[in-house]
Amino acid sequence: MTDPEPRRRNRRIRPAAGPGQPPAPPTLSPAPPAAPPAPDPGLPGKAPPRRRDLRPLWWTLGTLALLGTLAASWFALPVRTVTVQGNVRLSPAQVRQLAGLTPGFAWPYYGAWRAQGLRRSPWIQSATVTRRFPDAVVVRVRERVPFARWQGPDGRVVTLAEDGRALPGARGVEGLPLLTGWGPDRRRDALFVARALQKYNVQSVAYTPSGITAKTGASTVWSGDLKTLLKYAGAIVQFPDKELYIYPWGVSVQ
Repeated sequence: MTDPEPRRRNRRIRPAAGPGQPPAPPTLSPAPPAAPPAPDPGLPGKAPPRRRDLRPLWWTLGTLALLGTLAASWFALPVRTVTVQGNVRLSPAQVRQLAGLTPGFAWPYYGAWRAQGLRRSPWIQSATVTRRFPDAVVVRVRERVPFARWQGPDGRVVTLAEDGRALPGARGVEGLPLLTGWGPDRRRDALFVARALQKYNVQSVAYTPSGITAKTGASTVWSGDLKTLLKYAGAIVQFPDKELYIYPWGVSVQ
């Protein structure tokens, strides 16, 4: 249905500014959103290529170079000169073998780890190994010396050094004092007596649970206490060709 008289639409009319009043500010509509920047036609749409990591290659080359240097030093710097000092009973060849100085061994890699045989040998009391550039090694040893013979319960005779270490293969020891005994092992006490009375030409020392008997070139002496024996040891010279029994209170001569 059509309205024969169309109505006028209502429009909002702002009042005019009166005299002395500022005009009303104009109504501002919001600005449209900014368009995104256009892509640079000079850059491709793909990501830039990755840089190749060359570290594994350098590590491999460095390892190969190091191995080559070590191999070259092994063959270029062998031990050519070995000097052995201080040996008496051991031959220079035996000392070199104990020191691990085999022919052709590389001088830069020789050290204490190679010379452990010197420490394990009963004949070596101490040793010093010195390297001298470019191809020399000096081995200075101090050997143990046979001091006495010890006859065990099984009758087997073993050569002993002064510190009690057994010295296998010792020769020319028939004139050393012979240590014997029974009961608890008193080899250290017997060695002590043989060492303390060494100037009296001790020929044998025998121990028992009750005491120790020492036979010298002039007499025989017994004592139940080591300190007392040392205190009256001068009686060996005063009473030659006698049997001496030393007690804490004095000496009995028979």
